[in-house]
Amino acid sequence: MIVVTGATGNVGRSLVQVLAAGGERVTATSRTITDADVPEGVRHRTADLTDAESLRSVLDGADALFLQNGGASAHLLNPHEILDVAKAGGVRRVVLLSSQGVATRPASHGGTARVIEDAVRGSGMSWTILRPGGFNSNAYAWAEPVRAHRSVAAPFGDVGLPTVDPDDIAEVAAVALREDGHDGRIYELTGPAPSTPRQRAAAIGEALGEPVRFVEQTREEARAEMLRFMPEAVVETTLAILGDPTGAEQRVSTDVGRVLGRAPRSFADWARRYVAAFR
Repeated sequence: MIVVTGATGNVGRSLVQVLAAGGERVTATSRTITDADVPEGVRHRTADLTDAESLRSVLDGADALFLQNGGASAHLLNPHEILDVAKAGGVRRVVLLSSQGVATRPASHGGTARVIEDAVRGSGMSWTILRPGGFNSNAYAWAEPVRAHRSVAAPFGDVGLPTVDPDDIAEVAAVALREDGHDGRIYELTGPAPSTPRQRAAAIGEALGEPVRFVEQTREEARAEMLRFMPEAVVETTLAILGDPTGAEQRVSTDVGRVLGRAPRSFADWARRYVAAFR
């Protein structure tokens, strides 16, 4: 059995579907999961990664674990406790969804992710670490203004980053969970080419069949907006990545292609598949 944490997120939801379609026994878990969140026949249980004991019954009898790194709650996790519970339940293989920031921004938000990575590497279990950059699904933040008036606002309109399709992350995770040959590997996951916010807005417009106007924010306008829902330190790091990315953050990785045997999907591919969110 494979346990998928964060199963209602952009990666976890897709991963559950991929594994279930492949005939795997899957337990999907998150804090608020319901029947509506999983395919028919998939077992689901509520649990909270910040409370390792809540995972004990979920992990009992499992062979493999997809561990989401907690996202905004990552600093509240005790990864050693989670992994101890996993081992006690029988888990032998763990695939961790980490962050590119571990390598590119170690002094800021990558630091917490590094602690979780270190715990996984020292767990005694077989492990694979996935380090994606920015997600294509971050564009969901534009859904409301696109629906309302066919426009989006974002800073640094012409700075490109190779954002990755969460469905590609899920497919790589499924391979690492099910197949040998990925133990001890760290995969950096990106899209096939850098795209700019202006280009991503245009791709959404193409998927809709009508133009989407791009409005470039100043750095301060974007900062004020982000501070409404993000801690200040995270806002500053995010703006640095978006406005002045390092060479490593702009680099296109070949790891998706190496694992899946095909090129990663583009942002335009993602926009066409999920265009309903913007209608």
